[in-house]
Amino acid sequence: MRNLIGNKWMDASNGKTIDVINPANKILIDTIPNSTLEDVDIAVSEAVVGQKEWAKVPVHERGRILLKFAEYVKDDAENLASLLSQETGKPIKEARAEIGQVQISVPAFVEQAKHLYGQVIPAGTEIGQDKTIQITERYPIGVVAAIIPFNFPIDLFGQKVPSALMMGNAVIVKPSTYNPLTLTKLVYLLRKAGVPAGAVEVLHGDGKTVGQGLARHKGVHLVSLTGSTAAGMETMETCSKNLTHVMLELGGNDAFILLEDGDIDLAVEEVVWGRMYNAGQVCCASKRFLIHNSVKAEFVKKLVARLKLIKQGDPSLEDTEMGCLINERAAKRVEQQVNDTIEAGAKLVLGGERNGAYYTPTILTNCKRDMDVMKDMEIFGPVVAIMGFDTLEEAVEIANQSSYGLCGNVFTRDMKTAAKVAGMLECGGVVINGASFYRSFEMPFGGWKHSGIGNEGVMTTLQEMSRVKTVVLKNIL
Repeated sequence: MRNLIGNKWMDASNGKTIDVINPANKILIDTIPNSTLEDVDIAVSEAVVGQKEWAKVPVHERGRILLKFAEYVKDDAENLASLLSQETGKPIKEARAEIGQVQISVPAFVEQAKHLYGQVIPAGTEIGQDKTIQITERYPIGVVAAIIPFNFPIDLFGQKVPSALMMGNAVIVKPSTYNPLTLTKLVYLLRKAGVPAGAVEVLHGDGKTVGQGLARHKGVHLVSLTGSTAAGMETMETCSKNLTHVMLELGGNDAFILLEDGDIDLAVEEVVWGRMYNAGQVCCASKRFLIHNSVKAEFVKKLVARLKLIKQGDPSLEDTEMGCLINERAAKRVEQQVNDTIEAGAKLVLGGERNGAYYTPTILTNCKRDMDVMKDMEIFGPVVAIMGFDTLEEAVEIANQSSYGLCGNVFTRDMKTAAKVAGMLECGGVVINGASFYRSFEMPFGGWKHSGIGNEGVMTTLQEMSRVKTVVLKNIL
């Protein structure tokens, strides 16, 4: 695979490459350019020119082109899903579902952009403005750098790229170096659908050079990054030098609260969905499991039995339910975090085994509130860290002690209690009677505290991707 810069598919200016390895079997799939700052500069220059031409295209025509792109994705869905599964290690069923999301994200942003109307401030609304009318309009923000992580590359492409393009921006896609191939194919299909040269580009390479190079560049007007909190803070600092806008969706250590009257069987099934999906590599996955002491023993017993049923193995097989992590280094990090938590006093009751990039579903009990795992240690893998509590106030206090604030959830049959907890949790989203792993394309999604800045979603992204201009008709009446 190569970079797409302007109208050309190109290697890095220094000729260097990065290997893309299938994490499940360690087989080389392809290589990508290890781009330089010179490549960044050329890409941004081409995007600045391309954006001005793309902005002239009417909104309805942009929408037609993007819907054509979605059809191309649909036609090639199985090949795209197979490639995504190979380079990411996620089961083929999960890969198919993620490719299918393009059919939701693209039409949603197309329709929303068509109905993103300006506003009129009528004459006489304010003293001294009796003869003046004010009209608001939205304009493209310019060149958008879309920095996309490895865990859900297609979903996050769907959040960042169609919205940027529908608002008349150019977008430079910066994929993860671990699994950049499917995203490169999507950029190719955008060009095939009719997005002009420079309006969409893909630039490969390490984050320190390419990601920060884009954030530092005066020709980039918005950086939309999904990644770790450390990467987000570094990017925000870099962007501040030019007052470049940022949208940051960062880490999470979501609390899962099961009250004494909660449905235990439902909670167990939601752990499978909300913690084991994508081998636990989910920013808004439930990660800290706060279980009322009166039901904790039953919950643990049922959860152990349920997790033993998960079939983990070759991601390409139809019956595989859980694959591997993105690479062996990621699995080793999870292994070390689990071992550190056990050394701090937690008890291993299931799993805790690593084989290459594979890590088994794992349950830790006897966790205490002062442990790192119950604060800011985000374990990005299939690990359930359980702590008991006695009162609702205690559970909420523990949930809120983390510096993260992405999402949270509560299980209870009492909707008054559910509403109370939802209001008390310090996070950007709360799921009632479900795991915190929930994200529709329509909803505004974003974190509080160290979990991010800004919101992505059909309700909010188009505003983030544009600028407001007020046209004043002074003394027109």
